[in-house]
Amino acid sequence: MRVLPRSPEAPPSPGLTALEDAIRRDLERLEYPKRPWVQPRLTRAGQPVLDVLVIGGGQSGLTAAFGLMRERVTNLLVVDDGEPDLAGPWKTFARMHTLRTPKHLTGPDHNLPNLCFQSWYEAQHGEHSWASVERIPKELWADYLNWYRRTLEIPVRCRTRVGALTWSPEEECFIAPLHHTREGDAGVLYARKVVLATGMDGSGRWEVPSVVAGLPRELYAHTRDDIDFETMRGRTVGVLGAGASAFDNAAVALEHGAAEVHLFYRRKTLPTVNPYRWAEFVGFLKHHADLPDADKWRFIHRIIEMGQLPPADTFRRARSFPQFHLHAESPWLAAEDVGGKARVTTPHGQFTFDKLIVGSGTVTDLSLRPELARLYEDIALWQDRFMPPKGQAHADLLRHPYLGEHFELQEKHPGRAPYLASIFNFTFGCLLSLGFGGASISGMKYGVPRLVRGVTRQLYLDDRDAFFDSLERYDEKEFEP
Repeated sequence: MRVLPRSPEAPPSPGLTALEDAIRRDLERLEYPKRPWVQPRLTRAGQPVLDVLVIGGGQSGLTAAFGLMRERVTNLLVVDDGEPDLAGPWKTFARMHTLRTPKHLTGPDHNLPNLCFQSWYEAQHGEHSWASVERIPKELWADYLNWYRRTLEIPVRCRTRVGALTWSPEEECFIAPLHHTREGDAGVLYARKVVLATGMDGSGRWEVPSVVAGLPRELYAHTRDDIDFETMRGRTVGVLGAGASAFDNAAVALEHGAAEVHLFYRRKTLPTVNPYRWAEFVGFLKHHADLPDADKWRFIHRIIEMGQLPPADTFRRARSFPQFHLHAESPWLAAEDVGGKARVTTPHGQFTFDKLIVGSGTVTDLSLRPELARLYEDIALWQDRFMPPKGQAHADLLRHPYLGEHFELQEKHPGRAPYLASIFNFTFGCLLSLGFGGASISGMKYGVPRLVRGVTRQLYLDDRDAFFDSLERYDEKEFEP
């Protein structure tokens, strides 16, 4: 696997050049078995068929693609709707200063030491520079992922969305319509396997509660939006949600001179214990998928029940401003437009704001995913396979896709849509079935190999007859007797 030359506007440091040379040597030494093996396909009209289409070019999509490339699945393409070098949230809507995960966490590197973030960082800043890093700055993580993509020659098509997938029985593959974000329709792709690596909202969408959605759009923004915080200077801002992104956005508004920021949440007290830190051990990360359904449910239900707190530095960042106010046990019961301002009703009274910011996370609902618009009715959900114990009902968890052991979708009715198993859900929607596999750095180390094994398994089993034919025809003699 060749290391690409760097662009003229970004000359390499000697340390980074040496690291790229070392990666090339690593890959050359570890590339057994080397020969291509996947059976090539064409449509009846002679159009090429991808072995794998990866939808989403962030950390999960890139890492999955490279994992497949290492297994000699090279007829693949990653499609991402973002701008080049801006995949994922890190330089767009992520507003924290650093990653929330510990700096020593690994995943994209596929257990290749020279490919991990620490090696990339030290190659540019010196061998002993890592000790001074407390957590990874989010912009540096984005730069690392962009270097990763270029260095490993991962094929990515940017500014492109994939529309509603359809299965063609005649071609035995998916038809994926493409839409260029600037130029409109961009043709179609054909693919045998599809990996959904569309992130936190990849099994639904970012949630805007109905009480807010009825307001004029200029009165509210979601934490996912491109927000002009300068317009909040001297203004009052109301924030809904107690998670990290809600606190991040509150802090940015305050840093841009907001007169007051009020943050509202349902709980009596903020969570102070982070169950995601508990989960960072081999047993859970590697083997949650191996648990019986009842155990999967009780573990994930408990993690959701405990809640995800804002990290300590995120909390302190917002609390350092005297004009920041917290409101516990204060869900928004109503919101209305009052003379160009938003008036919010809570159990403890009414508040009027110049702008609202919604940080209520995502909702799981496969019917909201454009890629699955023609398929979702046949996809098995947890509500189709499992009845929660009394007192543990959870509507959002029940809408999670019920996945196979390698992240593959399952058909709701046996025999009706078996092709769904050729779509792999490597998004946050895999949480209940497989734990932190998709859209999570902490789950990547064990989730990606499981995903890759599932894809290569299908590619081999699907073509078992062709492989047997090649065995029967094999006649390369080792010697002449």
